[in-house]
Parts: sequence; structure tokens; C-alpha cells
Amino acid sequence: MVSKVVATGLSLTALLALSACGNTWGDRALTGGAIGAASGAAMGAVLPGIGPAVGAAIGGGVGVATGALTTKDQIDIGDPIYR
Repeated sequence: MVSKVVATGLSLTALLALSACGNTWGDRALTGGAIGAASGAAMGAVLPGIGPAVGAAIGGGVGVATGALTTKDQIDIGDPIYR
């Protein structure tokens, strides 16, 4: 059980770090909310006493806020390797 929680927590951290990768404010908020909701639902399903719906609501809110509060300059990771 602990390894599931650790693996899910690390996955959630990675997803939240990438949740605001969009060109416009709306893109970042939308993708942040979607990724956050999916991550939150997964965490809620694994953690006892939370549930997927509550986890999705919390994760979605955090994702939207993260996406909306970032700017394109804050997430510039350079040109993709395929260019």
C-alpha cells in the first residue's frame, strides 16, 4: 500500500509540474484542470477516506489555479527536440 501511495504521489508531482504547458492563459488553465482532476481522482482512489470524486475536485482546482497563475515565460523549456 505504501509503495502505491509513493508511486502515485511521484506521478502526481510530475503531472502537476507539467500541468501548465500551454500557449495561452486559457490553455494552461484547461490542461492544468484536466491533468489535476485525473491525478486527484487517482490519488483519491488510492488513499483511504478520500474517494475519487473528492480527489478529482481538489486536483482539478489545484490544476486550474496552477495553470492560470503561470505565464508562458515561466514554462519556456526551449525548442522541442524534433525541430
